[in-house]
Amino acid sequence: MKQKADNMIGKPLLLTYLYLLIYILLSSGVILYNKWVLSPKYFNFPFPITLTMIHMGFSGVVAFSLVRVFKVVSPVKMTFEIYATCVIPISAFFASSLWFGNTAYLHISVAFIQMLKALMPVATFLMAVVCGTDKLRCDVFLNMVLVSVGVVVSSYGEIHFNVVGTAYQVTGIFAEALRLVLTQVLLQKKGLTLNPITSLYYIAPCSFLFLFVPWYLLEQPAMEVSQIQFNFWIFFSNALCALALNFSIFLVIGRTGAVTIRVAGVLKDWILIALSTVIFPESAITGLNIIGYAIALCGVIMYNYLKVKDVRASQSLAESIPERASKDWKLEKKSSDLYVPSNSNYSNNVGSTEVHITASDSPVDEEAPLIPSSRLSHIGRTQISR
Repeated sequence: MKQKADNMIGKPLLLTYLYLLIYILLSSGVILYNKWVLSPKYFNFPFPITLTMIHMGFSGVVAFSLVRVFKVVSPVKMTFEIYATCVIPISAFFASSLWFGNTAYLHISVAFIQMLKALMPVATFLMAVVCGTDKLRCDVFLNMVLVSVGVVVSSYGEIHFNVVGTAYQVTGIFAEALRLVLTQVLLQKKGLTLNPITSLYYIAPCSFLFLFVPWYLLEQPAMEVSQIQFNFWIFFSNALCALALNFSIFLVIGRTGAVTIRVAGVLKDWILIALSTVIFPESAITGLNIIGYAIALCGVIMYNYLKVKDVRASQSLAESIPERASKDWKLEKKSSDLYVPSNSNYSNNVGSTEVHITASDSPVDEEAPLIPSSRLSHIGRTQISR
């Protein structure tokens, strides 16, 4: 029996590690693949908006087929109001983050881009404070300062520092941060829950349309006069990898906790930095790069620790409320004069006592990303074209 139980425990654990490995490989692979396709030194397709539109179009077609043709999942009840006030703004910032992030590959190295991405917690925290979904705390603010100092040191040590590429990447980071916060503020308030397929079904076509305007103004004229090479299998495999990455993120979130997903993300960044210097020799990194990134990483790790701590504290509080209510009821029941609160904050019928648990007291999703939001916030952050 013991051996059977060990096997039952071992298989899910093995599957979890397999999903983590697939996520790390796909995430690193898509980034390196995009760099190779866009770089003038390699495949030489310097049209990041076009590449992003290919990803969005492919994802939208696959999602439409799964929802409408094969009926793998059912579409949610989407009203025009929800689409106009939620999906459209989220899609706009999603498209912007992908556009700016992919354009950065034309100007700066993959290794330096990963170092700049350490600013993601800073951007997310600032946007959350501005939108009112998070409070300005001294401990978190000090972590953000540490991350920012580390990124500045890393940028100072960059051999091939490029202002344009850095500006594109930082703008993309803040657009992604705002998208994450809007996802939390808009969709969660509407009570809308999307899985990876339905999120792509609604968001990918809208993002494609948003990208059409800058594509027509910036890239379409250049594509007419330049000698571009179009290899169907390269673009198809690239889009397929990006789509697979989106689903792998969903699988990882479903089987791991906050700590595991954060450790996997840090491990992926270090692997990607090392791989990029091997695959792209021009992506040389200096000692100052490493020191700056290490400083930023310390801030990110501390920030993640504080967030996980907050989540667990919230969960403990939520779990203790029913226990306290039950104990109070038992004590009151023994009394000859049973007191029933007329204006309680609890809501479960425990005997004759009404218990009302408010939404704010419910357990926080520990599998959420950098900010406490729904799984969609993380699923939506697909890295489809990163």
